[in-house]
Amino acid sequence: MILYNIALSGNCHKIRLMLSFLGIEYKTHDLDLTASEQSSDAYLVLNPFGQAPVLDDNGTVIRDSQAILVYLAKKYGDKQWWPESSDELAEIISWLSTAANEIQNGPARLRVHYKFRRPIDFKLASDTSNKVLRIIESHLAKKPWLVGEQPSIADIALYPYLALAHEGHIDMTPYGHIQSWKKRFEALPGYLAMPGILNDDILE
Repeated sequence: MILYNIALSGNCHKIRLMLSFLGIEYKTHDLDLTASEQSSDAYLVLNPFGQAPVLDDNGTVIRDSQAILVYLAKKYGDKQWWPESSDELAEIISWLSTAANEIQNGPARLRVHYKFRRPIDFKLASDTSNKVLRIIESHLAKKPWLVGEQPSIADIALYPYLALAHEGHIDMTPYGHIQSWKKRFEALPGYLAMPGILNDDILE
């Protein structure tokens, strides 16, 4: 199994987390961004969009972090990661959609702006961030995890860019329930940090 990876990508970190939680051995291929490897003909065969992550599982190639989480949960996980309940599955998919939309266009976009100096629609990203953080905070006020009573791929999908929100100059102190959820997540067996994530007041 090979993970085509970018170390500073929150989307790639989702997959590293999932593989670690499942205890799966894999090889990492870090894309050479200085050589624009993500735009090379060889890589575009794997992902025509030129994005990471991509997972090659013995010839089965999956692109998109949300899709890879689903694949790993269904193929290698147990009911914790991919429950049998249609209600819970629908809820998980709704949070994966939130990760791909509001989280990507809010906190992740602000991080790109401040960390990598890329131009964005700042007002839209800020408004989107404020709205989605309020919704998640309210949701986590009622339960320990996003879906059910134990972590699922929904939590993995949202974790990286919420944990990196400070790099987008987002003040997370008003979101006590999100901060408590973050600590619970980071206490899970197999948890991995990434550059930029503040864990126990230490920059990992």
